[in-house]
Amino acid sequence: MLTSIPDEAANLPDHPEQIFHGTPVSRGIAFGPVQVIARGFSAPDVRPIQADQIGGEKERFEKAIAITQRQLAGLQDRIGDIAGAEEGLVFEAHSMVLDDPSLLKRVKESIETRKQNAEYCFYAVMQTFLEAMRRVSDPYLRERTIDIEDVCERVLRNFDTNKPAEETYGTDSPHLLVTYDLTPSDTASMDREKLLGFVTEAGSVNSHTAILARALGIPAIVSLGGAILDTTTLAPAILDGYTGKFIVYPSPETTRYYENLAKKRRLAREALESLRDQESTTRDGRHITLSANIEFTHELDLVNENRAEGVGLFRTEFFLLESSTPPTEPEQTEIYRELAKGTKGHLGIIRTLDSGGDKLATEELMEPEPNPFLGWRGIRVSLDRQNFFKEQLRAILRASADGKLGMMFPFISGLTEVYRCKELVHECMEELTAAGESYDPDLQIGAMIEIPSAALIADEIAKEVDFLSIGTNDLIQYTVAVDRINHRVAKHYRASHPSVIRLIKMTCDAAKRADIWTGVCGEMATDLTLTPLLVGLGVDELSVGPHELAPVRKALLSLDYAECRKLAKTALTLPTSREVYDISRAAAEAAYGDLFEDVIGG
Repeated sequence: MLTSIPDEAANLPDHPEQIFHGTPVSRGIAFGPVQVIARGFSAPDVRPIQADQIGGEKERFEKAIAITQRQLAGLQDRIGDIAGAEEGLVFEAHSMVLDDPSLLKRVKESIETRKQNAEYCFYAVMQTFLEAMRRVSDPYLRERTIDIEDVCERVLRNFDTNKPAEETYGTDSPHLLVTYDLTPSDTASMDREKLLGFVTEAGSVNSHTAILARALGIPAIVSLGGAILDTTTLAPAILDGYTGKFIVYPSPETTRYYENLAKKRRLAREALESLRDQESTTRDGRHITLSANIEFTHELDLVNENRAEGVGLFRTEFFLLESSTPPTEPEQTEIYRELAKGTKGHLGIIRTLDSGGDKLATEELMEPEPNPFLGWRGIRVSLDRQNFFKEQLRAILRASADGKLGMMFPFISGLTEVYRCKELVHECMEELTAAGESYDPDLQIGAMIEIPSAALIADEIAKEVDFLSIGTNDLIQYTVAVDRINHRVAKHYRASHPSVIRLIKMTCDAAKRADIWTGVCGEMATDLTLTPLLVGLGVDELSVGPHELAPVRKALLSLDYAECRKLAKTALTLPTSREVYDISRAAAEAAYGDLFEDVIGG
C-alpha cells in the first residue's frame, strides 16, 4: 500500500538516509510516516512545531515538571504520615529523576532539534534512556525502569490539554509502526486502514504475530535491533517486506526505486487475478482443495473474492478471549452462523479454542508456566474447562444447520483426547435434540496433527475422525525441539527437516487408508518453495491466508502431480533439510519461477 508522507514531516531536520536490516516476515512494500511505540507506557501524539513555538513548548515542559514535583512531594508527605518516613522515600527518589539537569537540558535540546511538541520530546528522550537501562546486565538497574516509567507517566499527564489547533499524529493516522514487540491480539486488533506495516525489535518469522501479519496482508519485519532508539516519529520511511530493509529518510533515488518496484509487484499480483476462477488442479488432473485461514467473519469477503473453496481454519481464540468478558453462547452461535452462510456452500472448519503458547491465554495463571509451549494449551484447556468447551460445541452445532460447517480439535496428542472430545460432541447433540434445536448430525469432525505423538498413531486417530489437519507450525517445533518464537534458535526451525516430511507422509498415508482427507493449515502451506513437496506427499487440501490464495493457486496449476510424487519419493530418502529443500525449490522454480521474481521477491 502506498501512502503519502504528511507535509508536516518535511519540517523535520534534514537527515541522511538510514537503512536497518531485519528479518522479513510478511511480504509487501509500504511507504509512510513512522510512529514509534516503546515499552513501558503509551506514546503521546506527536505534533510538528514552528521555530516561533519552541519557547512556548519549553515553558509547557517546565510547567509539567513543576506540577509533577509538587505532586510527588505531597505523596511523600502523605505516605510518610501513614506508613512512616522511610516508606515515603520512594517518591523522593522519583523526584530526583526530575531534578537531573542533564535530563532537562536534553529535553529542551530535543524540542529545538526535532521541532516537535514538548510532551513527545520528553517521551522520546526518556524512552531512549529506559531502553538503554533495559539492556544493561545489572538486574537492579533493569528493575528500576518501572519507577522511572511511573514518573514519566505522571509528567505526561501534567502537560496542559489546551494544545494548539495544529493537527497531531497518533496511531489513528496512517503510519508505519516501530515497536519492541507485538502480541497476536495487538496485531489482530489494529486498524488495517491505518497500519501500513510494522517493524519490531523482537519476534521471529514463525511467531503467531508474524503468521497473523501474513494472513492480514500487513508488510512486516522482525528482529530489527536498534529500531526504537534510532528512529524518529514522523520520519518518512519505506518498509521492504521482501528483503527485510527498513529505510528511514529515504533519498529521492531510493524512493523512486521502491515506487517502481511496488508498482511492478502490484501488477504481477493483479495478473494472478485472471486465474482466480480456475480450479486449483495440477496439469495432470490432481485437484487440491484451496481454502483460507481466517480469524474474523469480515474476512469472508476477501475469501470469496479470491475464490477460496471454503475456510480450512477459522481461529476462535480472538473473539473468545480478546475481551475481559467472553461472548455468550448465543453470541458465539451468531458468529459461527455468519461463517456457515458466508462460505457459500463450501466447508467452513472451526478450530475449537486454541490458547496458550504464543497465542492468547485463556486465563491468567497464579504462577507462570515454566514452559508454556509444553503446558496448558490447546485441547487440554478445553477438556479442563468442559462447561466453556460445551458452550462452544453447542454453538458450532446450532450454526451447522445454516451451512456446511466442520470442527477440529487442536493439540491432540493421543486417542484418549479424541474419544473425550467426541463424547462431549455427542452429549451436546443430545442436549440440542432434547431442546428441539436443529443441527447437522453429519457435521465433519477432525483432529489436528501438531504433535509427533499424534502423527505416529495417525492410523488410529484417522479411524475416529472425518479428516486430519496438519498444523505444521507446531509439528515442526515439537519435532525438531525448537521454540519457534525464539530468535536464537530460529535457524534450526526447518520445515524441510527429513523427520518432519516423514511425519507428514505418515499422516497422509494413514488418512488414505481410512478413506478420509488430509489438509495442511500451517505456514508450510504458503511456502511456495515447498508446494511441490506437499503435493507429492499426498496432501488433499492447502489452507492459507486470503492474501496468499492467488500465488498458491498459480503454483498448483503449474505443477504435475506425477512429477511431484517422484520428487517426494526421493525427498523421503534424503538425510538433510538442505537437500530436501533444494530439490523442492528447484522443482518450484522450474514450474513457476516467475512467481519468485515478480510476486514473492525470491
